[in-house]
Amino acid sequence: MASTFLLLGFLLISSIGLTGAQSIGVCNGRNGNNLPSPAEVVSLYQSNNIRRMRIYDPHPETLQALRGSNIELILGVPNDDLQSLTAASAATTWVQNNIVAYSSNVRFKYIAVGNEVPPTDAKAGFILPVMQNIQNALVAANLQNQIKVSTAIDTTLIINSSPPSNGVFTDSASSFLRPILDFLKANGAPLLANIYPYFSYTGNTAQIELAYALFTSPGVVVTDGQYQYQNLFDALLDSVYAALEKAGAADLVIVVSESGWPSEGGNAATVGNAETYYKNLIGHVNQGSPRRAGRAIEAYLFAMFDENMKAQGVEQHFGLFLPNRQPKYQISFG
Repeated sequence: MASTFLLLGFLLISSIGLTGAQSIGVCNGRNGNNLPSPAEVVSLYQSNNIRRMRIYDPHPETLQALRGSNIELILGVPNDDLQSLTAASAATTWVQNNIVAYSSNVRFKYIAVGNEVPPTDAKAGFILPVMQNIQNALVAANLQNQIKVSTAIDTTLIINSSPPSNGVFTDSASSFLRPILDFLKANGAPLLANIYPYFSYTGNTAQIELAYALFTSPGVVVTDGQYQYQNLFDALLDSVYAALEKAGAADLVIVVSESGWPSEGGNAATVGNAETYYKNLIGHVNQGSPRRAGRAIEAYLFAMFDENMKAQGVEQHFGLFLPNRQPKYQISFG
């Protein structure tokens, strides 16, 4: 009997570990001139047990390398391509060329239509029509149950985020997002959100402690009614959930489509801080946030590599790996 209990305990622990591995992905940006080949990148994901990837455009070599890998994928529609895909025929062709052509052995999970498009940008008006066009093309290809269409926002669309329960969308964001949220609800899709405690901390060091941003606070920092916060990541995430509730979308799930910490180039950007952040985030996601306690958070670390063609400063130093594929940190992904 004792051996049976030990076996059951081992299986339970194993299943918890597997859930953790499955809830973490890594973003694969290509804004560098010294990066490994797509085949080498996919091999690096596999050897590190990273089971989810986000890419920002339908790069044929990357999609080809993903065939048979069993890596789940977020595929992005670049902001600059949005206007052209407001034509239904163009969106259908896009889906045929970039999804249907690979769907037999590439595990597409989400299509991210646009990334952090400001509500005041003219491109914001293209997002919902493109989402609808791509959704219709997926339905025509009978892929609508496998692949969900969404868009990725950032937390600048939220005001009054402290305490988190006061979070609400700005007026411009609210009018922009409400029909998009209705689309997500109707199609059972999540909202993608890029959550960066690093930028919140460095933008307000007078009121936010570094330990709160790094998951290392020894106790509760913010009490918000029935909810208690020991880290800034949860507070930021729950401010978006609070805004969704006020917008009539309380049942939507948020997928954290980016979160990271730079290793150099700016305030608090050190290898030690970055390693601490990534390790603690990986260890935390299974717990959920206070507003969604016990619901594992699907999160994508930003990013796989340092990208030397991005803007100088912290933007070039978010990589988990160096371009030579050597790990920057001692991190276990599952």
